[in-house]
Amino acid sequence: MLYPRSHNMASCARKYFSFPAMFVLLISVSLSKAALDAHYYDQTCPQAEKIIAEAVRDASAHDSKVPPRILRMFFHDCFIRGCDASVLLDSSTGNQAEKDGPPNISVRSFYVIDNAKAKLEMACPGTVSCADILAIAARDVVAMSGGPNWNVLKGRKDGRVSKASDTITLPAPFFNVTQLIQSFAQRGLGVKDLVALSGGHTLGFSHCSSFEARLHKFSSAHDVNPSMDDEFAEELKKKCPKPNRDHGAGQFLDLTPATFDNGYYAGVVAGKGVFGSDQALFGDYRTKWIVESFAGDQGLFFREFAASMVRLGNVGVLEDGEVRLKCRAVN
Repeated sequence: MLYPRSHNMASCARKYFSFPAMFVLLISVSLSKAALDAHYYDQTCPQAEKIIAEAVRDASAHDSKVPPRILRMFFHDCFIRGCDASVLLDSSTGNQAEKDGPPNISVRSFYVIDNAKAKLEMACPGTVSCADILAIAARDVVAMSGGPNWNVLKGRKDGRVSKASDTITLPAPFFNVTQLIQSFAQRGLGVKDLVALSGGHTLGFSHCSSFEARLHKFSSAHDVNPSMDDEFAEELKKKCPKPNRDHGAGQFLDLTPATFDNGYYAGVVAGKGVFGSDQALFGDYRTKWIVESFAGDQGLFFREFAASMVRLGNVGVLEDGEVRLKCRAVN
């Protein structure tokens, strides 16, 4: 495939994406129809989405960190054992669960899903899976933050297995593009999905520990990662000095962290990607043109993000799982 050249990126991208985006989304829906359906609860729990939206909205009104945490929770769930709510299970005697694995220690706001589940159990007992609650909540936090809306396919079942050791398969913030592509491919997701879903970082925050290696003694030739904007690097150095005793210090991954927009891509184009994996997307021909396309066209990004979220939600859907009565424990 010949990739569009950057000087005419926006127009080329619109031509490239306009039909395939719709086509791929329809393909995803048709392939998943046997297991998942946007109207799955229409008869058995018609108020399900309203109940979940209210729980998410109430929590977000009291804590601005809820939207990025729920979105990250969904990614981390689907990327480990598929979208089966295994990330919600608590550790037990003899088993350390995913939520206690090193990459998930900072995943928070599980209470939001717990609250939604408790209300759903009162309205329609034993009907709505925790996996579906999380998928719907992820859509809701994006939409209420100014991002796109989409029909969430439903009918997932909850898994019974959750192991902290599995979290080592999550893509790391220092991955290069080849590693990222391989990680996404293992989940049936393509390069376009990789770049679109990385845009979820528009709501993200990171502690210094995830990117400080880019700021201090990066290599024998460079103290700071040369792909970083100089002024931005100095700003981050002040927030993350060496040694850094403020364990809560860090940086938002977008200059407008409360709003779901395409600012993340504009930052990456400007050399202000916080993670090495973020900035790497602009340094590789396989992904650079997509980053530039999304930076120049927010509507395009929104359409592709919604389509990729549908595909992500189809990963590892269980046919023989259960509907947990409480999301923190198997039945």
